[in-house]
Amino acid sequence: MRKPRDFDAELQALNDKAKQLRARKVNQLGELVIATGADALPIEQLAGALLTAGAADARAKEVWRQRGTAFFRKGGGDAGGNDRNAGEPAAGSGNT
Repeated sequence: MRKPRDFDAELQALNDKAKQLRARKVNQLGELVIATGADALPIEQLAGALLTAGAADARAKEVWRQRGTAFFRKGGGDAGGNDRNAGEPAAGSGNT
């Protein structure tokens, strides 16, 4: 005769794993904010920037993805954020 499965224990194990993954995600997001220098922004500005990023068009998101890829390849590279508005034309670029 087979041993019956303990569904409650399996569900609890899955819930524990999900809780660990959520905690890890929150931790990684905090580390990313710090690594990019965004922790220097007031919380209202950071929230506004994230809300704007979520509503951005596909072209801007692709530019941001490319910059993010370069950021991680450099190991943090431009943490000073000299060009934070990658999806927008730079002021003063071109003809001066």
